[in-house]
Amino acid sequence: QVQLVESGGGLVQPGGSLRLSCAASGRIFSINYMGWYRQAPGKQRELVATITVGGNTNYADSVKGRFTIARDSAKNTVYLQMNSLKPEDTAVYYCKLNYAIGSAAWGQGTPVTVSS
Repeated sequence: QVQLVESGGGLVQPGGSLRLSCAASGRIFSINYMGWYRQAPGKQRELVATITVGGNTNYADSVKGRFTIARDSAKNTVYLQMNSLKPEDTAVYYCKLNYAIGSAAWGQGTPVTVSS
């Protein structure tokens, strides 16, 4: 019904940059926020950044000042610009759409590897 398709992941050197994209499609009602989460091997999934329908943003302390979340409402797309990447940023990154009352849709995940 509601689908999220992510792209932009890959291998990058420390200090480099990547931009992740997430395009939402389907019958979407009453969006609360969209966001990015990540999960490293052996670790719990954690919140990276969110942006509300009103444009308010929040970031995890570990990425604040390096990552920027943005949206294109006309294209139903959310982006994550990642700069000054560190090895500890290595994870599978997931896009999340939170809508209605307690409803959520997840993307399939796109892997990001930061290594020299």
